[in-house]
Amino acid sequence: MTKIDLANNVYDKLGFSKRECADIVDRFFEIIKETLAKDEDVKISGLGKFMVKQKHARRGRNPQTGDEMEIKGRKVLLFKLSHVMKDEINEQENITYTIQK
Repeated sequence: MTKIDLANNVYDKLGFSKRECADIVDRFFEIIKETLAKDEDVKISGLGKFMVKQKHARRGRNPQTGDEMEIKGRKVLLFKLSHVMKDEINEQENITYTIQK
């Protein structure tokens, strides 16, 4: 699903103009990016939590040459799915398999 698809879903559900819906979706993502840029978590109830974590510098190897090198520390974006969403995803299809000999 793309941002345009999200905007079209908002349009279908709320009835604002398509331009307003696109602006709403764009602003929503801008707010999330701004918040994460400040190293703050974004928790969306029923969906999950976006977090920025710091990875520390470490020793590594260049895979082409085998030479040891220093890998710089960096920030990474993590997403942890909420248990509510995990349950919804896992309940969608309860398939039982039977193995016959």
